Amino acid sequence: MESVRTLKDRVFLVIKGLGMGAANKVPGVSGGVVAFVAGFYEEFIYSLQRVNKTALKFLLNGRFKSFYRYINGRFLGLLFLGMIISYFSVSKVLDYFLQYYQLYVWSMFFGMIIGSIYYINKDFKDWNYKSIISLLIGITLGIGISFLDPATENDNLLFVFFCGIISVSGMTLPGFSGSFILILFGNYVLLLVDSVNALFDTFAEMLTGDFSFIENEIRIRLLKVLTMFTLGSVAGLVTFSHVLNYVLHHYKSITIASIIGFIIGSLGVVWPWKETVYKLNLNGDLILDSRGEKIISNYERFLPELNSETYIAIAYIIFGILIVLALEWYGQRTKRKL
Repeated sequence: MESVRTLKDRVFLVIKGLGMGAANKVPGVSGGVVAFVAGFYEEFIYSLQRVNKTALKFLLNGRFKSFYRYINGRFLGLLFLGMIISYFSVSKVLDYFLQYYQLYVWSMFFGMIIGSIYYINKDFKDWNYKSIISLLIGITLGIGISFLDPATENDNLLFVFFCGIISVSGMTLPGFSGSFILILFGNYVLLLVDSVNALFDTFAEMLTGDFSFIENEIRIRLLKVLTMFTLGSVAGLVTFSHVLNYVLHHYKSITIASIIGFIIGSLGVVWPWKETVYKLNLNGDLILDSRGEKIISNYERFLPELNSETYIAIAYIIFGILIVLALEWYGQRTKRKL
């Protein structure tokens, strides 16, 4: 199922990986939506589920080329390269814009999700009572998750491993935001900010010949946390890919309807006009985490006033929709070539 044939295809696949990585970092946005809309979702799931006993035998027997071909290695390798680059570059840019231009960022993602709903729904014709019930269940779960209150941070390694399994589901299940689930678990900052920054700082120091981090207990703790989170993510990717490959093969209509429902439900999470609500103690004082930062409780959503800022935000929503339509156009063009 190798679809990466030209240099242009390879570059675009890395860019898609950048998009998935950036989407996975933003609460309320699913990297799986990027894969779905860009037209490589089924190949992504297919390639991941090829990581099985046969692939392990190739690896253990030293048949590395056979292993690489069997798991669609070029496709997965370029895609994950884009994701890794994203975590240390694009995601940092997103952090900046979320801090200073939050309304416009959320507006663009809101538009992208609306476009995603249109894209997935336009070719789905198998509407019956089962798929409609699945749609409603997906919407209900999506909305319900968006109104849950986050827990407090927990760096227990077994719990971190579990966080990795659950959070990576956003890559395989469109509409299910893994980063938002990490907020609910209380570990978003720990796993997607602090531990990633610790790895970046460690590499930067090692390049200059500085190995003093070995004596830094906090840095070592964060690196252990990131390692366990990564292992959980890999386990989750492989596990979810096998499950999804099965349900897509046997219950495709119900699964697609549920995915559409999840995405519709996630619109509440990315509604642009909202204020962050922070946790308070019984005395009404802010509760701070171990870094002295305010702990998010949830978001308070509201309808905007009609002013220039709102009009700009609406323009970004339209821009987000156009991005998805452009991705759809590229995906259809690529399919025709193949």
